[in-house]
Amino acid sequence: MRKWTATILAFGLGTGLLVSACSAPAAAKLAAGERTIYVAAIEPKGTTNVEKEPFPAQALPEGGGYGLKEPDADGNWTVETYRWLPNEITVVQGDRVTFEILGVNGESHPSTIEGYDVSFDVKRGQLTTVTFVADKAGIFRFLCSVHQPSMTGQLVVLPAS
Repeated sequence: MRKWTATILAFGLGTGLLVSACSAPAAAKLAAGERTIYVAAIEPKGTTNVEKEPFPAQALPEGGGYGLKEPDADGNWTVETYRWLPNEITVVQGDRVTFEILGVNGESHPSTIEGYDVSFDVKRGQLTTVTFVADKAGIFRFLCSVHQPSMTGQLVVLPAS
């Protein structure tokens, strides 16, 4: 009788994206390959009016990752955040990984992948391509230095078997 193990990773921003992988010890192995991951630099926003919802009394964390604009003359206020979509990416050690990152919102996102010697700058309306070999297993943050703390993601590198 074969024993199957299921691993489920959930990620996304209000999209309910779900990625799942199943493996059988004797039948499936994690093998390195070429992976292209499509990523977007986004800025979700929400706007309402003080007649519908009161303006929050508590400030958001400091840094460029969150924005809370006070009510205007008509009582409209806005909240926003900068995010990577998706913000969790899983690859196998030894993979040649290519990120194709579209800058949707925000003028510039100077970014790095910690633990790797990888730096890049994502600009609105441009496609930034970043290619590297995921040669170290572990969990590594990728982040925009301007929009912290919210514009941080995780690169999960699974050990090859």
